[in-house]
Amino acid sequence: MANPFSGSTQREDDIVMGEWRSPRQMLHDQTYDGHVSVHDDSMAEGLGLPGAPIEGPTHFSQLDLLAYEMFGDEWFVTGCVSSHFENMVIEGEKVKAFARRVGDHTAEAWAEKENGDRVLAASLTVKDANTVLSERLGAAQEKDPGELFIIDRLELGMTTGPDNATLTMNEHNGDLYPFSLAEKLTSITEPCQWYSDHDSSPWQLPVVPSEMLSVMGHRGGSHLPVRGPSVGLFVDLEVRRRQPVLVGVEYSVTHEVVAMGQSRRVESYWTRSSIVDVDGASVADVLLHQGVFKASYEGYPISAT
Repeated sequence: MANPFSGSTQREDDIVMGEWRSPRQMLHDQTYDGHVSVHDDSMAEGLGLPGAPIEGPTHFSQLDLLAYEMFGDEWFVTGCVSSHFENMVIEGEKVKAFARRVGDHTAEAWAEKENGDRVLAASLTVKDANTVLSERLGAAQEKDPGELFIIDRLELGMTTGPDNATLTMNEHNGDLYPFSLAEKLTSITEPCQWYSDHDSSPWQLPVVPSEMLSVMGHRGGSHLPVRGPSVGLFVDLEVRRRQPVLVGVEYSVTHEVVAMGQSRRVESYWTRSSIVDVDGASVADVLLHQGVFKASYEGYPISAT
C-alpha cells in the first residue's frame, strides 16, 4: 500500500529524519477555569516565559511520519508515542524530528530546533512495547511529593468520567481545544491522506492523528479538584493505541490520578485517560504528566517557593 503521508524523509546511517517544519500555535484562545492559558502571550510573559509555547502534542505529527516509515500500517493499530518535553517551541521557530530503530517494535526519537535545542525525547513503539515514560512514571510513584498547595485535594486512584470522547471532523472541541479537526488538518505539520479520506483509509473511516488523541482524552477537562485560578503546562505525554482510533466513532474516556509530585516551579500530577468503545473494549490510553505553575496561583505560600 502506498505511503499516505505527503512529507518526505531522509536517512543518514541508521537515523531517519523529516523536514524542517514550522508548527502553528492554535491555542491562543484556550481558556479554563475562566481565564486564558499559558498559550496566551500575556499569560506566558507574566510567568517569565519567552513566549506562548506551542502545545507539545503538535510535535507528535512529525513523529507519526517517521514511525509510519518504520512500522507501516501497524503504527495506526498499536502505535505509541511516549515523550518527555524538554524545551518550548514558539510560533515561528522551526523543528525537525529524528528517529532511530532500536528493536523490532521500538525506536528512539527526538526533535530539535534550528539552534540545536532539544524539543523532546521520545520512544516510538508498537505491540505494547515498553516506553520512555515507563521509568519516569515509576520514579514519580515512588517519590514522596511533599507538602502540596494546588493539587492537595487530589488522591492517588481518584477517577472522573466517563465522558464523551468522540472526535468528529467539524465539531469544535471546547474551551480547552478551540478548533475542529478539519481546522487542525489545514495546518498540521505532516499531512496524511488517511486523516481525512475515508476511501483511502484501510478502515473505511479517517484515522485520528497522534496529536489529536490527547485532545480526545482531555478536551472536556478531567474535572479534578485542582485549585485555581492556576496555569498548567504539559511535562510528559504518552498516547498509546490498542486498536485504530477512527473519526466519528463513539468512544468514552475515564481519567485516573496515578502519581503526584513537585519541582521548584511547579506542582504536578499524572493522569491516565482510558478511551473505550461502546462495548467497553480498550481503544487507547493517554498518559499525561501536567505541571501547574506555583507562581500562577495567588494563594501559594511564599515560604514554599
